[in-house]
Amino acid sequence: SLHDALPIWKGFLCEDTAREVWELGNEKLRNDPDFTARGFIRRSNVELIGTTDDPCDSLEWHEKLAADNSFPAKVCPTFRSDKALNLHKPGFAAYIRRVEDVKRALSDRIACFAARGCRAADHGLDYVSFRRLPESELNAAFQKALSGEIPATEEAEAWQTELLLHCAGEYAKCGLVMQLHYSCLRNPNSRAFAELGPDTGFDCIALTDSGGALAKLLDELEKTDSLPRTILYSLNPGDNTFLDTLIGSFQGPGIPGKLQHGSAWWFNDNKAGMTEHLTSLANQGLLGNFVGMLTDSRSFLSYARHEYFRRILCNLLGSWAENGEFPNNMALLSGLVEDICYNNARRYFNL
Repeated sequence: SLHDALPIWKGFLCEDTAREVWELGNEKLRNDPDFTARGFIRRSNVELIGTTDDPCDSLEWHEKLAADNSFPAKVCPTFRSDKALNLHKPGFAAYIRRVEDVKRALSDRIACFAARGCRAADHGLDYVSFRRLPESELNAAFQKALSGEIPATEEAEAWQTELLLHCAGEYAKCGLVMQLHYSCLRNPNSRAFAELGPDTGFDCIALTDSGGALAKLLDELEKTDSLPRTILYSLNPGDNTFLDTLIGSFQGPGIPGKLQHGSAWWFNDNKAGMTEHLTSLANQGLLGNFVGMLTDSRSFLSYARHEYFRRILCNLLGSWAENGEFPNNMALLSGLVEDICYNNARRYFNL
């Protein structure tokens, strides 16, 4: 909390206190070792961090961190191959020229990441597509992108489908969790984009029809026994019920909750969004198998989200117990909270 971080400051944040809070915060960041990046991680009792890493990353810093006995948290790479999947986006040609055989390169790097402790792979998709084209047409689309042409939508979708299927099979072999984030509309304000560039606060929730394609993608992997443990995140809360029922169609033996509906994300990362997500999951699925909250490892101050999530979860379960909708048994309730907030993720990610 703010009072814990700035114990000498009393009051609340407003226009009259903004400068005082700013100065006290900067003083702490300059002089207090507990307010360094490592200090935040240590004080938050973080056991494992999964960074976001491009397949071409050398992972040299991961090797250095692994050899650093002074840092208690384990830091693992997370495989993020968006640049290789986005045939239609600027920068693809320059990026992909660094490799010769795309599938072989991705397989090699997935194995390399796994050998260095990687637990998950993440994919940020504008929307989920499922489209198959003959290999000859995929190769033609690839050459088109290399020459600087913009591929047709159908070609870009087929390329993404082909590589997602390939990568997912490799994740299953290496025991990695696949995460799919989708339904974000990037840069709708073209004037702001021209002035400030991407990732400057001008994205929003997208309304996409990804349900059918997502089901086909999972089914194609299931047919070949190549479906890895998978976590699905839609930025559109209107997809909650669909995702909660879809994951029930693809559960399997080996681990409880093999498919997961990931935590309320981005614009839904608030009390209403978390409550809606948890309620839908409890209604349509099995809340007790949920792997809990996600936060950005690169945003050290965001670790407070986990405390925020725990409070919301406990408040929701407590209200159900008080209303007679859930057993008012402290051992049962506390065990459920501990599983959702810690034990399930530890088991799911093989920690």
